Amino acid sequence: MTADILAAYDRILPYVRETPLERAHAAPAYLKLEHLQRTGSFKIRGAATAMNLMSRAELARGVLTASAGNMAQGVAWNARRLGIRCTVIAPDTAPQTKVRAVERLGGRVIPVPFDRWWQTFSDRTFPGIEGTFVHPFDDERVMAGNGTIGLELLEDLPELDSVLIPWGGGGLAVGIATALRALKPSVRIYAVEAETGAPFTASWKAGSPQVVDYRPSFVDGIGSKTVFANMLAMAKDLLDGSFTASLDETAAAVKLIAERNRVIAEGAGAVAVAVALSGKAGKGPVACIVSGGNIDAAKLATILNQP
Repeated sequence: MTADILAAYDRILPYVRETPLERAHAAPAYLKLEHLQRTGSFKIRGAATAMNLMSRAELARGVLTASAGNMAQGVAWNARRLGIRCTVIAPDTAPQTKVRAVERLGGRVIPVPFDRWWQTFSDRTFPGIEGTFVHPFDDERVMAGNGTIGLELLEDLPELDSVLIPWGGGGLAVGIATALRALKPSVRIYAVEAETGAPFTASWKAGSPQVVDYRPSFVDGIGSKTVFANMLAMAKDLLDGSFTASLDETAAAVKLIAERNRVIAEGAGAVAVAVALSGKAGKGPVACIVSGGNIDAAKLATILNQP
């Protein structure tokens, strides 16, 4: 996939930003600021890569994706660019901030119960909806687009020792890890989850996909009940392990980087920072992927007002 990542980088440069890597103030880490992408998250990279590689016939059908909000915006933004229809299957717990953003981009959002939403990832279709499915994580094209972040990390921080990557479905972690393993195999790579939905951590320890309890929280961009077996298998070959962060730790990280770095991160974008603050990832140069900044204003206000 490494060649695909290099090709993806050239292919998506007109549509994505080479985001800065900034030293965190009062934290032993660097922040990869993917919240500065046009849609507020890294997802635009994978969506642009996958959709640029679709045939005219596939694009003519319009596109369909399943997303809690960030991939939905990435797909909707690219659909508007290409002049095609976009439909999003979203969990009924998706933040209205993200839903409205998709609708502003011209996308249609269909809310469904969480389990039905998750099933769409396996079905890659939805009854009554026509469209070429853009998988948020289990797609080599999407992972190649995500892997371009790894290229930028090493360009900006050649001495990188470890990287902390939020795990939702695994496409971000696998994509970045593929690039890093090819270019600097010594880098330690860890997935990070919120404790309210950490199936990868449980599956990593067990060596097979596990089902866990999932509780919706302000960390809405990641978290589920289980993992795809093939994503776990790829992660086993590429990653060094996994960490979890509590909601309190994550909220503290959101507040810290907002106050010290003026970085507005959503919960999923702050879990890596929370782990870095704990010291679990070691003392060498640590990069945290701030995967997105699409946080509901009321939730952010509540976090910032906490003592």
